[in-house]
Amino acid sequence: MFQTLQQDAEVIFCDGGSKDRTWESLKNSSFDCVQSDAGRALQMNTGAKQAHGDILLFVHIDTILDANCLQAVKDAMDDIHVVGGRFDVRLSGKYPMFRIIERMINLRSRWTKVSTGDQCQFVRKDVFENINGFPDIALLEDVALSKKLRTLGKLACLRQKVETSSRRWEKHGIAKTIALMWSIRFLYWLGVSPKKLSKMYC
Repeated sequence: MFQTLQQDAEVIFCDGGSKDRTWESLKNSSFDCVQSDAGRALQMNTGAKQAHGDILLFVHIDTILDANCLQAVKDAMDDIHVVGGRFDVRLSGKYPMFRIIERMINLRSRWTKVSTGDQCQFVRKDVFENINGFPDIALLEDVALSKKLRTLGKLACLRQKVETSSRRWEKHGIAKTIALMWSIRFLYWLGVSPKKLSKMYC
């Protein structure tokens, strides 16, 4: 996947202090790689600072996209009013319930214009820099970013799907994971700090 993408885009990995020789493997690869302290927001901001392009596309390590997605981002960004966007998501598991869950995630995101990192968020680099990137919070940095972006311009809700791992759902159970996700979002809306919420998410 990344070899195909590298022909059209700059690929930057940011390692957050892994203990499994990931950093050694990255250094021996043909990709650009940087290090930071652990934390999704910090890692993505660190990687973004190294990027030279006009558009930033953030991909979590357990999410897969193909080269066609790059053209979809470019096409969306041809509209000067679009500041960023996201893809529809597909969960990797085979349970029929996952098809319902991913459909609800995509519909909710399309309606609210709020997305999560699993949906491979993208944004114009100058806009990202003007708002100081992802907020330095322990959790829900993706939600906070998309809420800020929707006040600045149009967000593209692309119907092409990226695939993200369903391992959390399979490990903890579908019903329990749904309840946890909604509880975290509700408590965040009530003003509970992301640091406290991150302890629930672990």
